[in-house]
Amino acid sequence: MKKRTVLSALLLLCIFSTAFAAKENGKVTGKVVSQDHQPLSFANVLLYSATDSSLVKAEYTDDDGSFRLLNIAAGKYWVNISYVGLPEFNSQTFTLTTGQELVLPEIILSSKGVDLTEVTVVARKPIVEVHPDKTVFNVEGSINATGSDAMELLRKAPGVVVDNNDNIIVSGKNGVQVYIDGKPSQLSTSDLAAYLRTLQSSEIASIEVITNPSAKWDAEGNAGIINIRMKKDKRLGGNGSANLGYTRGAFNNYNGSISGNYRNQKMNTFGSYNYSEGKNENIFNLYREQVGLAYDQTNPGQHEHNSHNFKLGNDFFLNDKNTIGVLVNGYNSEYYGVQNSTMRISSAGASTVDSSLIANSMNRGKRQNYNFNLNYRFDNSKGVIWNMDADYGFFKNDNNDLNPNRVYTGDGGTNSELLSEEIFRTVAPTDIDIATFKVDHERPFLKGQLSTGAKFSYVSTDNDFNFFNVINGQDVVDVDRTNLFVYTENVNAVYGNFSRQFGKIGIQAGLRVEQTNSEGDLTALKPVNNQNVKRDYLDFFPSGGVTWQMNDNNMFQLTYSRRIDRPSYQDLNPFEGRLDKLTFEKGNPFLNPQYTHSVQLNHTFMHMFNTSLSYSRTTDLITRLTFIDDRNEQASFITWENLGLQNNLSLNISAPITISKWWNAYANLSGYRTYNKGDFGDGVEVDLAVWAYNFYAQNTFTLPMGFVAEISGWYNSPSVWGGTFETDAMWSMDAGLQKKLMQDKMTVKLSLSDLFKTNEWAAESFFGPLYMRGGGGWDSRRFRVNMTYNFGNQQVKGARRRATGLEDEKGRIKSGD
Repeated sequence: MKKRTVLSALLLLCIFSTAFAAKENGKVTGKVVSQDHQPLSFANVLLYSATDSSLVKAEYTDDDGSFRLLNIAAGKYWVNISYVGLPEFNSQTFTLTTGQELVLPEIILSSKGVDLTEVTVVARKPIVEVHPDKTVFNVEGSINATGSDAMELLRKAPGVVVDNNDNIIVSGKNGVQVYIDGKPSQLSTSDLAAYLRTLQSSEIASIEVITNPSAKWDAEGNAGIINIRMKKDKRLGGNGSANLGYTRGAFNNYNGSISGNYRNQKMNTFGSYNYSEGKNENIFNLYREQVGLAYDQTNPGQHEHNSHNFKLGNDFFLNDKNTIGVLVNGYNSEYYGVQNSTMRISSAGASTVDSSLIANSMNRGKRQNYNFNLNYRFDNSKGVIWNMDADYGFFKNDNNDLNPNRVYTGDGGTNSELLSEEIFRTVAPTDIDIATFKVDHERPFLKGQLSTGAKFSYVSTDNDFNFFNVINGQDVVDVDRTNLFVYTENVNAVYGNFSRQFGKIGIQAGLRVEQTNSEGDLTALKPVNNQNVKRDYLDFFPSGGVTWQMNDNNMFQLTYSRRIDRPSYQDLNPFEGRLDKLTFEKGNPFLNPQYTHSVQLNHTFMHMFNTSLSYSRTTDLITRLTFIDDRNEQASFITWENLGLQNNLSLNISAPITISKWWNAYANLSGYRTYNKGDFGDGVEVDLAVWAYNFYAQNTFTLPMGFVAEISGWYNSPSVWGGTFETDAMWSMDAGLQKKLMQDKMTVKLSLSDLFKTNEWAAESFFGPLYMRGGGGWDSRRFRVNMTYNFGNQQVKGARRRATGLEDEKGRIKSGD
């Protein structure tokens, strides 16, 4: 009851915050005309705070020259007006009171006798542009963007929120991929946030928010994209940052990093190094009924790790148009874990335990990943761009697992008798090699923009699975389970995309074509168990969209795309990973890729409030299902299968809310209906529909003495996981405090995650003759202390953050322990 009360308070806080802000905030309106009193449409209108000259709001004028700056907190402001070929206008400082509707005097932009034949006219884009496939926040349009960094600017971008853990969310969706100058970033969440905070707003040209990627982007996946486009910067010097972090959950965890770059007129050198170590615990409980028996299992575990992560690169500026870059990055990590499993076996419905299976497993290993990139870029600053990337990367995982299984009478206590003992060991090294080459080209075409490109990728995975029975302390090869799985995949892709604006209507259409050749070859120690799967298929991925700018406050956007999700390389591997002899998981070499058709209708109000209605239909959905083992009817295993289809209908509403000068909030509500359907024969079917919703809210408080506090929380209603599990509701709340010191060179941040320890899951499944009920969690309540110190010239532009061609392929490598 206490937890529900706290959750209700959070929901009411956001509801009342919205209502309060809508009632108390004011608005500023006006009109911009030429010297002969003709309305000037699409003139830039920038609202600045008179206190620190920071950018508060950006708009542009409508066809009649009018503008509206809505939802503005009480305070002192001034406006800047600019238009192509005319001198800029800066207003006098004015005061806006609570709830006031202030109308500014008519603003006249006079040429003052300027002879346009004697000057160069530089076009200035509107601060916010909405295109059929993206929304663009033009930071470059501001003449005085001081006091902000890239992370602060992302908070101002339409439909974007940055939570208290530095996660970037677009329209309520996590997992956003951040690109820098069209190149995917390889940085983790914390490293990316640290880097973005070193970028001054004056160095950024624009921020592009792409919620439904076009044919230009890889067809793999459906996550949104944020592309940060940097200005060309010729300032010289160097800078860097150092970070130390401490986390306390059930155990102590530590991390530290250092990064920097140096730039002169000919080149830019950059690098970083990060080290982390720690330990965590988790609990996983599973109850299942099959063939008249009940299996009640508890699995507490602990896991340790340490890792080294590095990056080193150099950009060579041949001239103003041509750049060549090299980049090397990678990581090396070691891990060790124990899982203490106890399974009590009885007749279904009985209260007496017949026997107990105890398996105290140990797992250790080492992961390595190294990537190499060579890049060439041509940009004539007139819209013609060529970009080429050649990449090679390799991934290694050396895994060693010891799994003793002992069956006792009764509950397995001190008075129980040992009935049997089986000890298994698996040694399973995995090697993955990835090579890619891609070229992209953009140019103006038919008063629009044409993008074309091609990509080649080749992936080889070598998985050696050695299964041993440990007898009298000696490893004896199990010839029935030892095998070698080799998977190769070649994808060749070309794409074309065209976009153009017709007044208030914009269009975009594209097509990506991908041809895939793959082969999975399972070579068993016993030849009778050999398997070979070859595939060769050609896919077309159309995308398109249309945008209608109804007026300066309302924009509608309709988009469509077809996308693909291929299985991760490890999910194709049929090797068995055991919790105990009756519970294991394995991959599926016969998995097909899944295909998704998506349609989305968006409405943006005042460039701030976003509503989206979307529908997607996925065929051959890749999901996790649990089956009874044909070799042992007492055993069950979880694997990956292609479900028949999934239909998803969703509605998303998000709104940034300015409650006062010291209190800002963001709220996002998403509701959806998911329907899963599949038929696996012999009466084993999936026919499951669920209505669900999730809510996210964040409150940021600017406190005296330079402190900033944040409180955020989320709630997920009952939903569906995998193909058949119906999940219970779960929620969590976090709090944090931040302070800048030493002339803002040092930042100290304290935070506490999962305040009420509610980030725990529970689920239930009915699938054929198998019933399951599970639950668990981890030490999610954690106290964190982080200190970051920036040194050197913080006005120096950072490196070109490019890491391109194999990012899509790397995303299919799983890194979980």
